[in-house]
Amino acid sequence: MKKQSGFTLIELMIVVAIVAILAAIALPAYQSYTTRARFTEVVSATGAFKTAIEICAQTTGAADGTLSSCDAGTNGVPANVATANGNVASISVDSANNAITATAVGTSAAPVSGLRGETYILVPTVASGKVNWAANPSGSVGTCVAAGIC
Repeated sequence: MKKQSGFTLIELMIVVAIVAILAAIALPAYQSYTTRARFTEVVSATGAFKTAIEICAQTTGAADGTLSSCDAGTNGVPANVATANGNVASISVDSANNAITATAVGTSAAPVSGLRGETYILVPTVASGKVNWAANPSGSVGTCVAAGIC
């Protein structure tokens, strides 16, 4: 008589349970990573605006703490973008303090690819002829901080 070898039903059930537990832990973490990856498109979309404001500050000789002539649509700074493209819903430059606000697509009621319309804010300051950027500073905190994606 030949003895059959293989896995018992209980051994297979244990393996399936372990795989299910690992999947339950990994899936939410993966979704968080993909949402953060999508939001990097919003952050990188501010690059052209940052560069333009820095060039404007240099060419206009902006005094310390002043960027009054570097508004959207003037002195080489791109105009505000209100049309959604990819994961970016809009980008605007505030005329009061030249803060760049980039907004992701989606809303809390209708998220798009995990994004819920979070905002990313960059505030420039001029010191010694150099433009320094503060991302989501206190007083103008973007909603991406609370969402944990920036």
